[in-house]
Order: sequence, then C-alpha cells, then structure tokens
Amino acid sequence: MALRHEPTASYHSVQDALRVLETVARRSTGINDSELARETGIGTERLTTLLRMLRREAYVEQITDGAYVTGAAFVRLGSADGHQEALRETLQHTLDRLRDSVGAAVYLSRYVDGEVTVTQYADSPDTPKVNEWVDFRYSAHATAVGKSLLTQLDHEGRRDHLARHRPARLTSRTVTSDRLLLTRLASQPPTVPVLDLQEYAVGTVCAAVPITAGSSVGCLALSLPLEHAHRLRRAADTLNRNAAPVLLSLAI
Repeated sequence: MALRHEPTASYHSVQDALRVLETVARRSTGINDSELARETGIGTERLTTLLRMLRREAYVEQITDGAYVTGAAFVRLGSADGHQEALRETLQHTLDRLRDSVGAAVYLSRYVDGEVTVTQYADSPDTPKVNEWVDFRYSAHATAVGKSLLTQLDHEGRRDHLARHRPARLTSRTVTSDRLLLTRLASQPPTVPVLDLQEYAVGTVCAAVPITAGSSVGCLALSLPLEHAHRLRRAADTLNRNAAPVLLSLAI
C-alpha cells in the first residue's frame, strides 16, 4: 500500500518546529531568539509563532536571561524509557486543549494494518463524543475520520479497503457507491477538512484533517450535534490550524 504524500501547512510547521528544537537541544546552556533565527534561517515573525507553540506544549522553556532550553515534554518524549506513556499523556493534554478551543469532542485516529482505529479522544459533558453505533472499522465510507484516512492512501489502498468493508447505508445521506466514493476521495484537497454531514449518524456532523507522519496515516477529527452544525466549518478550520502540536508529538 502506497501513501499519497501532499504536505499540509501543519506538516511544514512541524518541520520548522523540529529544526528549532534540534537547534535548542544542541545548545545545553541555552540559545536566544536572534541566534535561533540565524542558525535555523527562519524569519523572526515565524520563529516567534513557533516558539510560542513550543513553550505552550513544554517542548522548550525560557530561562532567566531569556535564552531557550529544552522543556520537560521534549525530555520525556526523547527518553526511550516510558516513551509511549509520555506520548499518550502529551497527546491527551493537547486533545483536551483542542476540545476546549473548538468546543467539540476531538478524536485522534490512525490507519493501522488496514483498519480505522480511534487511538485517543477528548470529550466532556458539554462536548459528548459520538455514539459509535456502528464500529468505526466498518464505517470508514461514512465517517469524517474514515474518509480522511482513506484520502491518504493511494487508489489501490482505497479499493482494497472498500472491498474488505463494503459500504453500507447507515443514514439516508450515506454514499454507498464505490465509484462515487473513490471519485470524492481522489478529489479531496489535503488542506481542506473532510466533512460528515449526518452520513454516519442522524443528528451528528463531523470534520477531520490529516496528520500524516512518515509512513503513519492519521487524522484529527471533531464531532458536533446537528444543532451546532453552523459551527462546523469554523471549528474544523480551527482544528486544522492547531494540528501541528499533535503531529510534532508523533514526530519526536
């Protein structure tokens, strides 16, 4: 199975953030922002935005003289011992913050061994997660999560998935035609969130954005009750703009 690599804005942000982190890590006594700009080649305004994000996520911290050193989250993720636990905790912290930022339940999903898997999520009494009335593994054709993951596969990978999990009609809006599904997946721009407008469940709308790291296919998604459908596109855009910290955690 081949992947369709089309870098998103979040991908480029992560590449720049990794360059900053590598530069900071090489200078154990600290490095100031002007030195960072010179050594990384990243413009001042762009660097300020990246450093703000890296500080918020505890990947770097500022010491008394204003210089930057590696932060607690970077140290935890960089350690071989307990890496998976540290990654899960870091991702959960980010998902919780995203949930509060977009005002919706948020999900992190991956395509593993040919199956859709929701690995983590953040919900609350005010932002309940979607009722998984049909296993997400068998409903990729109808969910924003599934469609986002499938768009990151090549044509043969998508055909293989649909052959193993035949598209079933879950609501009156569900698309069950292989040809129409494959056409829509192929034409989906990687920078535009994938939407589910009551295709999986009546009364629920969802959106998802890709977070591909190396050979790992993943996505971030959110769900809203139908009465909040007017917020979906704005929430999806917010999710898209803030996907970089999740991708960064997976890349470290």
